[in-house]
Amino acid sequence: MNLAIIPARGGSKRIPGKNIRAFAGKPLIAYSIEAAQQSGVFDKIIVSTDSPAVADVAIAYGAEVPFLRPDDLADDFTGTRPVTNHAIEYCQQHFFEPEFSCCIYATAPFLQVEYLQQGLQQLQQQADKAFAFSVSTFAFPIQRALIKQNGGVAPFSPADINKRSQDLAETYHDAGQFYWGRSADYLSPKRIFSEHSVAIELPRHLVQDIDTEEDWLRAELMYKAYMQAN
Repeated sequence: MNLAIIPARGGSKRIPGKNIRAFAGKPLIAYSIEAAQQSGVFDKIIVSTDSPAVADVAIAYGAEVPFLRPDDLADDFTGTRPVTNHAIEYCQQHFFEPEFSCCIYATAPFLQVEYLQQGLQQLQQQADKAFAFSVSTFAFPIQRALIKQNGGVAPFSPADINKRSQDLAETYHDAGQFYWGRSADYLSPKRIFSEHSVAIELPRHLVQDIDTEEDWLRAELMYKAYMQAN
């Protein structure tokens, strides 16, 4: 049996009320809930929140909110892993033993069902892997990055600054959408960003962080353009 966990804290300093703010006509969190539902791979979809307002929206869109997150997991410094593990352990104690669990960010309006399904399939097919999460390529070779230095600029990697793009290894970053894991491995010391994981590559046009108002505007413009094209 499989569990989806959508962390959605009520507080957000840079974008107040971000998780339930209207994005292209719907609360932002609704997109993650609907993608999880449409994937058909989850036996339970839980939203982990400390906010009754977020809970109400999550329930309205068909997710479950069986608990309000404890205060010690709802501050500005708590990472995603403890929140995910708390929800897994709650499910184990009150519902069922999930074989696979997937943390889905509430800020992922571009999340596509096919990639969620692919993440699970990759774990099922590769018994030696513990996690599968979304990545995307950097648009520019990071080896040719610049840094500000002494009032001017300097290459981040002097050995690579004059190399052709095609001669540099392609690099990836966390796409910030979903993180599948075997539940037992989530509750273990194994790290996600390590050899224990499978990378599920997403196209760059389906990836956008939403951490600032500028990010929000860019994401909405991207989303509307994507919807019109499809």
